[in-house]
Amino acid sequence: MTVARTPLPRGLFADDALPLYERTAARLLDDLRATAARTGDRLPSERALATRYAVSRVTLRTALAELESRGIVRPASSRGWFVAELDQVPDPAVPSTAASPQVQGFADYAESNGLTARTKVLSATVRPATVSEAEQLRVAPGADLFDLHRLRFLDDLLVVLEHNRLPLAACPALAGTDFNSASLYATLRAADPPQLPRVADYEVEARHPTPREIETFGIGDTMPMLVATQLTFNQAERPIELTVQVYRGDRYRFRASITN
Repeated sequence: MTVARTPLPRGLFADDALPLYERTAARLLDDLRATAARTGDRLPSERALATRYAVSRVTLRTALAELESRGIVRPASSRGWFVAELDQVPDPAVPSTAASPQVQGFADYAESNGLTARTKVLSATVRPATVSEAEQLRVAPGADLFDLHRLRFLDDLLVVLEHNRLPLAACPALAGTDFNSASLYATLRAADPPQLPRVADYEVEARHPTPREIETFGIGDTMPMLVATQLTFNQAERPIELTVQVYRGDRYRFRASITN
């Protein structure tokens, strides 16, 4: 069976809890409904909204960008944010992911499950895209790619060895961000324009560990490894991330919703 463009791959990320910016967007939408907001009404300032929902300005802006992508609010240069259209918004009983699926990141998963995420960056460079990478990411061969190798931990347990490649043009801030502490997906969501991970093509295969993985994970050569290759697309259906994740077989579970 061949499966293409699978929304919401949920390997390690099997919990249905939404990331903080999604929960903020849902609360803001609820408040707009509760106050009978109408098209053209001006929203409070970003500072006031961030205080109301007890989130950072980055999270608040990402929530507004999410609502903008669904046609609910719109920015007006330096004048702030305005209600665009509420009449066509799905019923509140329908989860927002049904109207606007998201790919959940490692930091999102940890936050929603009360776990402590930690990252150790092995390398972070900008380099030219190979022909194969350019084809997958729909950029010109030789275009700048942000290339990131990381170890990812949950509660100080090593879970995954990760290799991320992203077109630098989609989010120039990637090159100057310290991903020992910053979230990759939060950085994408805070880009101008925001890059919202929507869906992903996802493949998983099992294999024996390489000598490097045996040393990195502190395992024997009989431990199965699960290797996930993910090509993530933004709200405009443009590829924004090509990632290979290597998991210990005893610390990974894959679940997915498959559509035709």
